[in-house]
Amino acid sequence: MSNKLRQHIEEIVPLTDQEFQYVLSHFSFRKFKKRQYLIQQGDYVRNDFFILSGLVKSCSTDQIGKSHVVFIASENWWVSDPEAYHNQTPATVDIDCVEETETGYISLENREKLCRELRKLEYFFLRKTTAGYIASQKRILMLISANARERYQFMLLQYPGLLQRVPKSVIASYLGVTRETLSRLST
Repeated sequence: MSNKLRQHIEEIVPLTDQEFQYVLSHFSFRKFKKRQYLIQQGDYVRNDFFILSGLVKSCSTDQIGKSHVVFIASENWWVSDPEAYHNQTPATVDIDCVEETETGYISLENREKLCRELRKLEYFFLRKTTAGYIASQKRILMLISANARERYQFMLLQYPGLLQRVPKSVIASYLGVTRETLSRLST
């Protein structure tokens, strides 16, 4: 498990063995079962999760109780409720496992400590945060400016193999369409 984390970090910054052992000492690891929550709406968010294997979805529930998929994340993605994590406030989303998932996770306190003590980790997390902002902007622009077919095609390019791993109802919610519309798009 730790090798995947090291490879992920070293895509951006090199680490000596000693540095990586120090980084690793600030992480914990946990396996989650299918349908188990990493984060539940209303809970305080203590950790940022790195997906080593598996698949999760983040959902927000509207005022009438309908769940909307905000994002889907698989291997090598970081997931959390960013506002709740950085402000140490209650979560506004649920993040649960679509399939069995292994994670490495880090508390905000440990992350800030690592960033102070190893400047290259500060750069690493800056790059990951920037990538997250870019992905969010692309998703928002796609939702407000693309038609259903374009959103479906974008998802296929962005997430190859997702259709085989995620229930159709989750994909429909992610795309902002009904299951019937998704069926028409996938034919």
